[in-house]
Amino acid sequence: MAQPRDAERSHTKGAAAALLLLTAVVLAFLAAPASAAPAQAPVNGHVVVIGVPGLLWGDIHDTATPNLARLVGQGSSAALSIKTVGPHTCPIDGWLTLSAGQRSQLRNGSCGLPPTPEGNAVPGFAAMRDDNAHNKYNSRVGLLGDAVHHAGACTMAIGPGAVLGAADGAGRVDGYIPSIAQIPADGLSRCALTMVDVDDVFRAYIDAGVDVDGRQVEVNSKKRAAAVKRADDQIGRVLTALPPDTTVLLAGLSDANVSAHLRVAIASGPGFSGRYLTADSTRTGGLVTLTDVTATILHSLGIKQPSDAVGARWRDDGAKPASIATLTKNLNDHDVAAQSYSRLVLPFYLVLVIVQVALYGFGTFVLSRKWRRMLTATRVAALAGASLPVASFLANLVPWWSGHPAVTVVTAIVVLIAVITGVALAGPWRRSITGAGAVVGGVTALVLTLDVLTGSHLQTCSMLGYTPLVAGRFYGFGNIPWALWVTGLIIVTGAVTGWLLSAGRRGVATAVVIAAGVFALVIDGAPFAGADFGGIIAIFPGFAVFALMIAGRRIRPSRLVAVLAVGAVVVLGVSFLDSLRAEPTHIGEFWKSLVNGHGGTIVLRKFRGMIGTFGNWELSVIAVAAIVFLVFALLRPLAWRAAVLHTAYERAPALRPTLIAVLVTAGVGMLVNDSGVAIPALAFTVAIPLALAASIQALEPEETSGPPPRSERSESASAPKA
Repeated sequence: MAQPRDAERSHTKGAAAALLLLTAVVLAFLAAPASAAPAQAPVNGHVVVIGVPGLLWGDIHDTATPNLARLVGQGSSAALSIKTVGPHTCPIDGWLTLSAGQRSQLRNGSCGLPPTPEGNAVPGFAAMRDDNAHNKYNSRVGLLGDAVHHAGACTMAIGPGAVLGAADGAGRVDGYIPSIAQIPADGLSRCALTMVDVDDVFRAYIDAGVDVDGRQVEVNSKKRAAAVKRADDQIGRVLTALPPDTTVLLAGLSDANVSAHLRVAIASGPGFSGRYLTADSTRTGGLVTLTDVTATILHSLGIKQPSDAVGARWRDDGAKPASIATLTKNLNDHDVAAQSYSRLVLPFYLVLVIVQVALYGFGTFVLSRKWRRMLTATRVAALAGASLPVASFLANLVPWWSGHPAVTVVTAIVVLIAVITGVALAGPWRRSITGAGAVVGGVTALVLTLDVLTGSHLQTCSMLGYTPLVAGRFYGFGNIPWALWVTGLIIVTGAVTGWLLSAGRRGVATAVVIAAGVFALVIDGAPFAGADFGGIIAIFPGFAVFALMIAGRRIRPSRLVAVLAVGAVVVLGVSFLDSLRAEPTHIGEFWKSLVNGHGGTIVLRKFRGMIGTFGNWELSVIAVAAIVFLVFALLRPLAWRAAVLHTAYERAPALRPTLIAVLVTAGVGMLVNDSGVAIPALAFTVAIPLALAASIQALEPEETSGPPPRSERSESASAPKA
């Protein structure tokens, strides 16, 4: 009769834990501050959009470009992420993206100048529209022009590219003027929306041609400066002819060659008062995206933004810069950092691969031979290796991209690794089997938690973070930082629960795991913090398995099904609640996509992205090497003749559940995120070295590392099993 009661009690506890998780997450999202609905501008406003393909912040100077400098002084400014569909953005791609309010491109076309209009229509527009309707973003080219027409207003285009941006779904604008020189006196006031194409900078690269290998010829600084000066003169003519109270939006909406850069964004007129620009799409002062231009146009005209347009309106942010020179330098630094990241990220990953694989192999060899002279050095190396990821984020506390980026960032990372490793080996926790690893994992989790709560500045352009050139994410947790964060959180949680298990407090240890899981769900899923949809899907099963193992329960199929069912309810509930906010994150947008029948498209896009990551051999090597080490050397230590690891499991009863929780969380994270194999690969860069360090510490005599209490010996005899 005792066994049924135990089973019933187990299921009751499981249900209570699930209810606690669900309630906590729901309350967290209900309590999340909802963004206020954007105020509507007057319907009779005027907006002039000036597109200057290829313009950089480094091109703008007080004397060389007086008109641009004057516009900067009158308005608000930001660096502009112009990522569309391909690796670099052509002018046609940029104009089509303005038209759709979603990333668009001219596929299978040369990166040249926009086609000359036929009357007021774009030649070949139907093919562009249909092609983008079936791209991975389902872009609706012509959306902006249709929205203006439905509001009863008209569109004017000046220059060929402008027609692409202002055209409606039929590929037509209401008025077309071939060049700025031909603008009549009332040309800029006829329509509510006017777009102007200033292509002098890009044309300089077209005129330079391509070399024998088909690559774009670089334009020297003198010729580029002359092209920028011509563009400035053109912009001056437009600014002189503007009617009063016009909102001017200037965007460097494409690259000039195959090198991707952040470009210029300036907004002048009602609502813009000489500060930095930001938008809810980036949540970063001085950084906005190309799709935000469409949202800003619609907001300025008082037109409701269609759901197919994904951007957010520009708005002022932060204090006024001291001078135009200060502003342009600060905004140019965004691009300098992004360029430095692009040059250094591949060498960084190569070093990471070499270090990790060498550490796995050498660590296994040393453990199997028990070379005491090498064990201490290997433990220090393992702790240092696990400290490298968080050190790469902390390096962003200094502007390493200025001056000598490679030397500065390497120096900063090495110093930070030394500090973190020193702290891990300095305190009383160093004698514990998992104590030193808990310090490294705890620092990793703490740093990244504070980062997402304060704007994710450490992740932007860090070697393991994200870059605005790719524009996959601008705030919250990126997939790789998430993998490192959740791994660090699991490791420090495992160390705490191991101490509790050793003290015979299994119930409290289980409660700690559940509490850590709730914390992870809130931080990762909250719109004001992680804003990460795929992460919360992976966190739920990972921590559920963790809690069951710490509670001493076997992982049965029925329990796994129950966990997955409750997890689905929590995830969809979070998505629904976020969709009710005025400006939901992509978590809420997924619910809207489900309702609209587009959820399958998003899932398929993520799946294709995940499969594609297996072509990244550097990350695949780390993942495969780590899994081999984990499965054969850690999960089956006796079969691999690594009895020392079996000893570590006996003396640290939470170590095995901790590693399995990391494996489950990273595995599910790989399947539900488009970063794919990168997630387990980077999670293991923290977990495996720390497991190696714990195994080496387990070799120390009990009088050195501290004898396990009587309760630990009894617990180890019944260590949790999967």
